[in-house]
Amino acid sequence: MTRVARRPGSSEGPAHLIELVRDTIPPIHPGGRPFIGAGLALAAVGYRHRWLRRTGLLTAGACAGFFRHPKRVPPTRPGAVVAPADGTVCVIDTAVPPAELSMGDTPRPRISIFLSILDVHVQRAPVSGEVIAVQHRPGSFLSADLPEASEANERTSVRIRMDSGEDVVAVQIAGLVARRIVCDAHVGDRLTIGETYGLIRFGSRLDTYLPPGAQPIVSLDQRTLGGETVLAELS
Repeated sequence: MTRVARRPGSSEGPAHLIELVRDTIPPIHPGGRPFIGAGLALAAVGYRHRWLRRTGLLTAGACAGFFRHPKRVPPTRPGAVVAPADGTVCVIDTAVPPAELSMGDTPRPRISIFLSILDVHVQRAPVSGEVIAVQHRPGSFLSADLPEASEANERTSVRIRMDSGEDVVAVQIAGLVARRIVCDAHVGDRLTIGETYGLIRFGSRLDTYLPPGAQPIVSLDQRTLGGETVLAELS
């Protein structure tokens, strides 16, 4: 006789169905609720007109997909630096951190991740530590996959100091379509690796600056999962 193991605490009936739905469908980031609500409102107002109703529902569905906020399980081993976002590694080089952070002129290893409009667009802390600086700088809106976007485009930089005393910087960069950076991190906050701290709407880029001497372990064109993919191991 075959026996099938059941998950601890599992139940049957409506409660179990709701639990399955919650496990299958990722939650929505609060920043997306106004857009989803607008789509649903359009569908409700134009319910007598098929094209208007469909447009509203499609808009709401697309926004729900764009602002999805899936659960992630970051690594627990010491020294891991994780990707701050889902996307594709588009640049691996050395560069001076944003001038507004006042970190000097010493180049640091930099890993840039490009987020297409289909990627998850929440940002997650690359390491655990204290936020010691948050700086926003206005700029242009070049295509985020261009190398010059790091310097030319609007950006918000977050400097995180680890317990080891080393600093890691995550920079949210606006893109051609993405023109709204949301950063919920503030000076004095304590972030945990993989914790969500921000959002960029509709396509963007994330730059991560590592401590001097750190060696990236990802490669160009590699896909990343925010909060899970390890970019580097710090000794």
